[in-house]
Amino acid sequence: MTADRSQATLPLADRAASLVGSVIDSSTSLLAAQTHDIVRFAMGSPADEAVPLAEFRDIADKVIDHSSMTYGATEGEPVLLKALVKYLAGTSDPTTEERVTITAGGMQGLDLACKIFINPGDLVIVESPTYTNGSATALSYGAELLEAPMDENGLIVEALPDLVAAAGRTPKAIYTIPNFQNPSGVTLSLPRRHRLLELAHEWNAVIIDDDPYGLLRFQGEDLPSFQALSPGDPLLFSVRTFSKILAPGLRVGWVDTDPALRQLVINAKQAMDTCTNVPNQHIVAEFIRRGGLDKHLAGLRTEYKRRKDAMQDSLRRHLGDRVTTTDPEGGFFLWLTLQGEDARISTRKLFETALAEGVAFIPGPALSASGKFDDAVRLCFASTTPERAEEGIIRLARAMDRELAALKAGADA
Repeated sequence: MTADRSQATLPLADRAASLVGSVIDSSTSLLAAQTHDIVRFAMGSPADEAVPLAEFRDIADKVIDHSSMTYGATEGEPVLLKALVKYLAGTSDPTTEERVTITAGGMQGLDLACKIFINPGDLVIVESPTYTNGSATALSYGAELLEAPMDENGLIVEALPDLVAAAGRTPKAIYTIPNFQNPSGVTLSLPRRHRLLELAHEWNAVIIDDDPYGLLRFQGEDLPSFQALSPGDPLLFSVRTFSKILAPGLRVGWVDTDPALRQLVINAKQAMDTCTNVPNQHIVAEFIRRGGLDKHLAGLRTEYKRRKDAMQDSLRRHLGDRVTTTDPEGGFFLWLTLQGEDARISTRKLFETALAEGVAFIPGPALSASGKFDDAVRLCFASTTPERAEEGIIRLARAMDRELAALKAGADA
């Protein structure tokens, strides 16, 4: 007698229930399925026109050959390691070759950090709101998350001791995005950076320092990185990427760790993908070697400031005191919070109405592990021209009007 195979139960791992996915990444597929015009404030991606395609084509023609089409060293191509370390020497985030491992983008760096440090049940402090792809990675390794509040100076580090005391145990890791934070756009102040380092050592907790945007400061003064403030600190695991400064499709990033940890990082990565895309490593290395990165970043900083200012101007004209926003000094994002009677609007519901009106954003609850911030949205200013941003804000205002009218009609019914 043949068994009824349709009744079989998949033998899922316990961790499968913690693989929560990403509302942010899922928005790419959702938007691709739309047939009407959409102003896209949702994805945190560089502007299409900001990607140096002509230079990449020229470089690829010269550096891609048989030697770049085979496996590479897991720690990264020597030519990229040398070019990257030389470039970073002139920034606020200098490093050395023995500290760097090249990764398949920043997300692999976060996965490596959690894979190496997090056991099931470990407590991990995360900013609230935060980049939930990062917190989801910790969840996938069984972490328990402790959300910590933010203000205009970043993570409120002063609140952490009381939060930890209330939790009844110390954290294994602290996940922070110190510069132009995703989604809020705010930057962790220098005094708080020092205090966070002190607390990490008090608790013996690793700081997972995720900084995709640090090289995109367009006003104000650079702040020293955690690595610069505490050189050689074994409790620092720094995650970096070329996704925001060159192109996300390259899938090239790096982690900066204590040299004693590097072999473990390599071992963990070898169980993932053997090596990062070798041809793309050579393209990035040659782009840096030719001196293109400085010029490219200077252009991005100028353009992204122009786009941020334009979006804020549009918000003032069309929404006025109906919303407040952060005022980042770099990066990609504005964090917009509904005010007054508009604060009654659920941004989850607003998302659907706005999409119908032709504008997309990320609703606040998608940026909190516990679904907070239903009165807030994340807007990406980097990927949209001022003209398109103006149209998008007009559409957002129409969507808010529709949702507010529906709330009032429901109250009157």
